[in-house]
Amino acid sequence: MRKKNMFSTVLGIFVLAVLGVGGYTFFKDLEGPIIEVSPNTGRVSPASVLKITMRDVSGIRSVTVGVKKNNVLNVIFSKHFDQYLPERTVEVTLRDANLREGAFDLEVRSTDGSLAGFGQGNTRTLQLPMRLDTQPPRISVKTLPPNVRRGGAAVVRYTIDEDVTTSGVLVAGYFVPGYLQKDGSYICFFPFPYTMTAKDYKNSVEITATDLAGNVAKNRLTVMAFERVFKSDSLELTDNFLLGVEGKLRHLAPNAANPLECYLYINNQIRAANVDDLRNISRDSASAMLWSGVFTRMPRSAPRAGFADHRFYSYQGKQVGESYHLGFDLASVRNAEVPAANSGRVIFSGDLGIYGNIVVLDHGLGLMSLYSHLNDSVVNAGEVVQKGQLLGHTGTTGLAFGDHLHFGIMVGGVEVTPLEWLDPKWIRDNITDRLDASMAQ
Repeated sequence: MRKKNMFSTVLGIFVLAVLGVGGYTFFKDLEGPIIEVSPNTGRVSPASVLKITMRDVSGIRSVTVGVKKNNVLNVIFSKHFDQYLPERTVEVTLRDANLREGAFDLEVRSTDGSLAGFGQGNTRTLQLPMRLDTQPPRISVKTLPPNVRRGGAAVVRYTIDEDVTTSGVLVAGYFVPGYLQKDGSYICFFPFPYTMTAKDYKNSVEITATDLAGNVAKNRLTVMAFERVFKSDSLELTDNFLLGVEGKLRHLAPNAANPLECYLYINNQIRAANVDDLRNISRDSASAMLWSGVFTRMPRSAPRAGFADHRFYSYQGKQVGESYHLGFDLASVRNAEVPAANSGRVIFSGDLGIYGNIVVLDHGLGLMSLYSHLNDSVVNAGEVVQKGQLLGHTGTTGLAFGDHLHFGIMVGGVEVTPLEWLDPKWIRDNITDRLDASMAQ
């Protein structure tokens, strides 16, 4: 009798355990997948592609996407997954949805891989109000630059008749963003790259905007472009110079077989990578002008090299490389104080390859100044500085031999001649007077 009671007890515990495990298995996940739709602007065009991301601990079993209008649902996408992964992303195009202009609901239904509902899984339905918009935005240009010279910069102010996700100027396909102002207009500083001729530049500048539905407007921007002549130099690389570069910057070219290869790798690959770094840094710019008036250069300094100087390098009588010098080299006494050329925000302070220790200031609207080869920096990223405030001291860090400051100006991530920004008349005629006059209209 005692054995029978014990057996019944064990059997009861086993049954309860099985029921518990089964219940947990069936009821541990009682909610459907989390669904996210991107972009979620409330507006779409026939060319829109929606990214639908689903997440669930039990995995994603299936997804169905439909367009609902007048209580009629038209399924435009459906997929069942053989493997239940905890996250799935699908792309859904509206090109074949046969939508007409106006409002509709986007319905996304996703089922997870749980055993809830006797093995059917949990289903979640997301409905988003949408509007089909097939008309591109209209751009109205309010002010244009009087002229722009090769290696220089220009500004355009414009308005758009609807909300947009992006807008700005395209220079030979390179996008420079415009910045929305308090009065509803946009301002865009854009460069005339030193590598382009005036003829090519005039035919390659466009103003563009993309609305919330993804419709793109793109119009030719008329600019008066003029040439500018830059210097050209031929320099002979000596063994002593190459050994100096290797001893100083070998860490930038660890696989170089000899001093010449080390220098060429730094002058080509590292230089190009640093240009990309500066372009990435320049994307974080304030939407307002943080500066005022003319930019000032380092006091009591003499120029040593100009903007866009084209340098050809030879070794043992054979040309081995070339580069463009994209700034002003200014020399003073050793370890001279380097002040901020204008007010702004420190966006970068640290080591950057050929530039050595560098400080980059954001002046807003994509305009930035850079101070490189510094011996030290006394400011940190995020600090707001005033014109004339000490940034650091001159030095020989990076690809520099001889104590000096490399001073540069960037517009939209492209280095332009600092001469314009150091010229009070150019600032007045091309920037402040034109923007002030247009905003007063």
